[in-house]
Amino acid sequence: MSNTDITPWHPEVAGAIIEELKSRPGALLPILHALQDRFGHIPAEAVALIAPALKTTRAEVHGVISFYHHFRNQQPGRHVVEMCRAEACQAQGARALEAHAKQTLGIDYHGTSEDRTVTLEPVYCLGNCACGPSVRVGDDIHAFVTPDAFDVLMDDLKTERLEVK
Repeated sequence: MSNTDITPWHPEVAGAIIEELKSRPGALLPILHALQDRFGHIPAEAVALIAPALKTTRAEVHGVISFYHHFRNQQPGRHVVEMCRAEACQAQGARALEAHAKQTLGIDYHGTSEDRTVTLEPVYCLGNCACGPSVRVGDDIHAFVTPDAFDVLMDDLKTERLEVK
């Protein structure tokens, strides 16, 4: 994901999204996805709008947000870098790559680099098992990622040389 498609938080926009989706069966998850897609995260203010629209409690909405690792309550960096942690990638060196990435970026999972370029997220399968370790940036999956290849990828992100879709 790139923040180029993300708009600043605006309660009226959020309200329109909620209104559009609230009558769907199981509306909470589609609403949360739509809000995060629009704003890059789900601000606390959104919970106060969602709960009454769905006739539920703020605690229930917050519980769903905190249960699913995909949802975030803070704005991510310009690029979200997802590292596969599934067994196939681990067998190909993903744990060493993970340690390298965390050290290089100076953050842990769910953290954002100091320069706000990268948010690092764990994922548990990218469907690229024969080509691990794998990393996804936006819609692009990178295969056979070594620590050196990761460094090149991060340099490209920081200098915006990587074409992000």
